[in-house]
Amino acid sequence: MSSYMEKPGERNRKWYIIDAAGKPLGRVASAAASILRGKHLPTFTPNVDCGDHVIILNTDKTILTGKKLQNKVRYRHSGWIGGLREIKYDKFMAEKSDEAMMLAVQGMLPHNTLGAKALKRLRVYKDSEHNNQAQKPETWSREIR
Repeated sequence: MSSYMEKPGERNRKWYIIDAAGKPLGRVASAAASILRGKHLPTFTPNVDCGDHVIILNTDKTILTGKKLQNKVRYRHSGWIGGLREIKYDKFMAEKSDEAMMLAVQGMLPHNTLGAKALKRLRVYKDSEHNNQAQKPETWSREIR
């Protein structure tokens, strides 16, 4: 018996909506990363880009458990001397919750060309309005606790 290996252009990609309201940031990000990779499919092939499109809504209402909101810090560096910038997550989530979700999903994808292609299929919105109705997205039915 031989194993099935999916080819790159072999399947039609579906669109899924994940509502992040009241759910932990990391749990929503890991579910989105799994869908983007295609791990929810029985035909998952690790070396082929076989995932689906994901729309994440209501990132303003996403929660961080424990004391992460006060203690967690996002660092970035410009590459120049003294170019380290830091922002606490309470301010970061208040101002750019969509960017925080995008960074969380990006960190859970592979850091190569497959991950870069998968990240292009992610759409993140701060509220419940999105402009992808023409693609007829389905709501993600599996529970995210």
